[in-house]
Amino acid sequence: MTTTAELRARQAAAVVDGVATRGIFADRAENSEIWDVEGRRFIDFAAGIAVVNTGHRHPKVMQAVAAQAERFTHTCFHVAPYESYVALAERLNRMAPTGGENRTMLVTTGAEAVENAIKIARAHTGRSGVIAFSGAFHGRTLMGMALTGKVAPYKKGFGPFPAEVFHARFPNAYLGISTDDAIADLEDLFASDVDPSRIAAMIIEPVQGEGGFNIAPPEFLARLKAIAEAHGILLIADEVQAGMGRTGKMFAFEHSGVQPDLVTLAKGLAGGFPLAAVVGRAEIMNAAPRGGLGGTYAGNPLAVAAANAVLDVIEDEGLCERSTVIGQRIMERLTDIASRQGMERIGDVRGVGAMVAMELVEDRTSKKAAPALTNAIVAAAEERGLILLSCGVRANVIRILVPLTIGDDTLEEGLRVLEASIESVFSSTSV
Repeated sequence: MTTTAELRARQAAAVVDGVATRGIFADRAENSEIWDVEGRRFIDFAAGIAVVNTGHRHPKVMQAVAAQAERFTHTCFHVAPYESYVALAERLNRMAPTGGENRTMLVTTGAEAVENAIKIARAHTGRSGVIAFSGAFHGRTLMGMALTGKVAPYKKGFGPFPAEVFHARFPNAYLGISTDDAIADLEDLFASDVDPSRIAAMIIEPVQGEGGFNIAPPEFLARLKAIAEAHGILLIADEVQAGMGRTGKMFAFEHSGVQPDLVTLAKGLAGGFPLAAVVGRAEIMNAAPRGGLGGTYAGNPLAVAAANAVLDVIEDEGLCERSTVIGQRIMERLTDIASRQGMERIGDVRGVGAMVAMELVEDRTSKKAAPALTNAIVAAAEERGLILLSCGVRANVIRILVPLTIGDDTLEEGLRVLEASIESVFSSTSV
C-alpha cells in the first residue's frame, strides 16, 4: 500500500511548491465521502470547492460521460461541432436571469469564463476599463488576478497586472461596511480615478467565495445595476462558486431580483469535469468578431455530457430546494454553537442556501481576525475525518460547501465532528 507519507515525499520532489495542497491523498470517492490511499474515510464538507454539488460520481453523470466516451472524446468544437454543446447552450440560455434572449459560449475553467466575459464586454462597449470589488476572487490568470481583491496568496509577487482595472469596496455588514458606504466608494472612484464613460463592465460575485462568503445585499446589487445602466456599463455576475443551485436557486443573483448582463459559470456546472461558460444577452455576446472566442478544449464533449446530466439531476432531485434545507440545518447548528458560553470567538455565522461560513475572531468587540484559530479547527476536523476549507481576506473564515446530495445521516455526522473539533480547539490554551 502506498502511504500518505510516501506520496508527500514524492510530491515535494516532483510538484512545484506554489501548488498548495492538503494532507489527504484521495483514492476513491462516493457522493459526500472520500477515502484516502490508507483507507481512511472523510466526510466532504468542501465538495471540491463547490464543484461536486451533485456529489462525487453521481450515477447519472457517470453514465452520461461513459456513453459519450463510447462515441468520441474530442473533435474540437471549432473543427467538428456536436449537438450536445448546442443543447447545453440552449438550456443555459433559457435559465440565465438576464431578462433577454441569451447566447452561450463554453470554455474550460472559471478563469477562462471571466477572461472571456471581459473580452466580450469590451467588444460590445468599445471601452476598456473594468471595476471589481474588494475581497473578490476571479481566477489566477493575469486578468483574473488583476480583478481579484485579495493579495495573499493570489497576487503576491506576480505583478504587474493588466491596466485599467479598478476596485471598489464590497459591503460587509459584520465589519461595518454598509451598502451606502460601498456605493459612496464607487462614486468616489468615478470622481477621483476613472471616468465612468471609460468603464466597460463591473464584475461582482453575489456571494464572495475566497473573500469570505460575504453576501451582497439585494439593495446593493439593485443600486449597482442602476448605476451601470445610467453610465452604459455592463454588469457581470460571477456565479462560478455560488451558482448551480448552491445558494438555493440556480443562480445566486436570483435572490436579489437583479438581472445581470453577463453570467460566468464553472465549478458545479459539470459535476467534477472541467467546464465553464459565459452566458449573456445575445446582442452583447455576439459583439465579439467571428473566431475571436473559443479554445481547443472549450466545451469538451465529456464535460458537456456531464453538464447536461448535472442539470437533469438538479431538476429531478430538487437540489435547489435541498440546498435551502441543508443550509438551514447548518446555519442552525453553527448559530447554536456560537451562542454557547465559551464560544465567543465565533464572531459571525452567515450564509445563503448551502453556502455557509463562520468567521473566527480574537473577541467580538475588536473583531480582530483569528487565522491561527481558523487553521487549528480545520486541522482538528481533518484529524477526525472531516474536510473543511478556510477563506477570507483575513484568512479567518471557515466555509462549508457540502454536496447537495449529502444524506441526512452523513450531514449530521459531519456536523457532530465539526462541533467536536471546534470544542476541542476552543478548550485548548495553545491557540
